[in-house]
Amino acid sequence: MKVAIIGGGIIGLSSAYYLNKAGHEVTVIDKGDLSDGCSHGNAGMIVPSHIIPLAAPGMIAKGIRWMFNSTSPFYVKPRLTLDLLRWGFQFYKHANERHVQAAIPALKELSLYSKTQYQQLATELPFDFGYAERGLLMLYQTAETEHEEAETAAIANAHGVKAQILSAAEVQQLEPNVKVTARGAVYFPGDAHLIPQNLMSQLIPYLKKKGVSFITNTPVDDFSVINGEINSVRTAAGEHHFDEVVLASGSWSGTVAKRLGITLPMQGGKGYSFLLKGVEKNIRIPSIFLEARVAVTPMGNDLRFGGTMEIAGTDQRISMNRVKGIVDAIPRYYPEMKVALPKVEQVWHGLRPCSPDGLPYIGRSQKISNLIFATGHAMMGLSLGPGTGKIVADVFSGKQTEVQLKAFNPERFA
Repeated sequence: MKVAIIGGGIIGLSSAYYLNKAGHEVTVIDKGDLSDGCSHGNAGMIVPSHIIPLAAPGMIAKGIRWMFNSTSPFYVKPRLTLDLLRWGFQFYKHANERHVQAAIPALKELSLYSKTQYQQLATELPFDFGYAERGLLMLYQTAETEHEEAETAAIANAHGVKAQILSAAEVQQLEPNVKVTARGAVYFPGDAHLIPQNLMSQLIPYLKKKGVSFITNTPVDDFSVINGEINSVRTAAGEHHFDEVVLASGSWSGTVAKRLGITLPMQGGKGYSFLLKGVEKNIRIPSIFLEARVAVTPMGNDLRFGGTMEIAGTDQRISMNRVKGIVDAIPRYYPEMKVALPKVEQVWHGLRPCSPDGLPYIGRSQKISNLIFATGHAMMGLSLGPGTGKIVADVFSGKQTEVQLKAFNPERFA
């Protein structure tokens, strides 16, 4: 079967890997050159601990408080567009306890499944991408955050995701090389991390060797749909015919879906990161500064800092004030680590595809018979990539998936 995958991020490449492995003829179409994007510059965290969706109680109040501060970790760019208004209304509707309780089992199942796929890939693939299982430290400095995180730990443990509450001294024991200033932390020993740029830069040539074709720097302009089936994919480079199409184009998926007459609410959540090279005294365990919402990941001898969630559509401009917010947080948690504000050309930025209920869109379309969705993973794209790719291959083959997909119904907002 001839399969087109629209989007060459980790979701698209994972889908290509498993479809190719199943013996199908796969073509990846991407609007860029695959040298950048969210899958390259993210924090590299594999986080089964993250079972609470973005749309949760308290997020709206925090968002309103943060959005008036130019260095804060969250911001919604004001703009009167129907897409943003609809997205915001659905976010508001889902930011409640009932939705969280329904979402937790689905996210947990998908996360653990994807981690299992990573464990297999680490042994199957003929290259090293820095996969390591050292857990994740959620560092906090205030009594309010300590209380919130203790509740999160209790929820995690109740759902079978191990979480340990650590004192400041216990945190320091886990980080012998770097002084840590924290009231305490919640430690998730089941989490893992990898070096995303190493994975992406080696996975693409590996897939090419296996026979996967790539059409790059070529946005999809339109589709020919006949009798509820995609007959062809139209690009500036020509018209292409496929048996099946996988939509995995990240923050642009909503725009692409619209050309098929499908409503797929999506907003790009812009994030920033930068890499410190050759860190002499590096941390051992990936961490998140909870008050500042900054993610920190050791990558060999390097150290990546990342953060912010800027809901700004597909605006690609860099806000150095947001980057400054990340830099300013570092000495508050690692007091001996002096980090200067990087130059703008050293700052990576990417758009995470955010659905309004905090759950990805995965599964076959009910409207277009030969269309499969695999998008909307927000900050969890890397973490959920292989699991989603394996599900795509199983859906394509008509197999029973190992993960329940009801919560991820791609046309739930139609």
